[in-house]
Amino acid sequence: MDMTVGQVAKRAGVSIATLHFYEQKGLIYSTRTIANQRRYSNQILRRIAVIKAAQNVGLTLQEISAALAHLPKNKTPKKEEWEQMSQGWHQMLDEKIQNLQTLQTQLGSCINCGCLSLDSCALYNPQDSRGIIQAGAKLSVRTVNED
Repeated sequence: MDMTVGQVAKRAGVSIATLHFYEQKGLIYSTRTIANQRRYSNQILRRIAVIKAAQNVGLTLQEISAALAHLPKNKTPKKEEWEQMSQGWHQMLDEKIQNLQTLQTQLGSCINCGCLSLDSCALYNPQDSRGIIQAGAKLSVRTVNED
């Protein structure tokens, strides 16, 4: 049975605007009636549940979209397909956890460092090559006097 956008929103616990946004981003799909009204199959509820769960664990919509792109659009994915997608997310989540643990250990020293520089902060700007040599506020910067 096909559902209207309002029915899907109510059953999934999201707003109609959210469904439109997900569809615009290619996360979910609908068909159109002759009157150009959206219709969704029941399987869309599972996709929405997966999207919401993935967002709750910190995955971006881009990461979610990339994973969902490997699932069939017009039929319910098989258990193996869901599991394969899940395994990819496990690795991404492990990397995010490692990055958060690194941030957690560096946070105290960062707050206490006193560099006052967003340009050379090891946490705010981790790719700063000069920050490796010396903290930002301790670097002497030449200024050119304009006469």
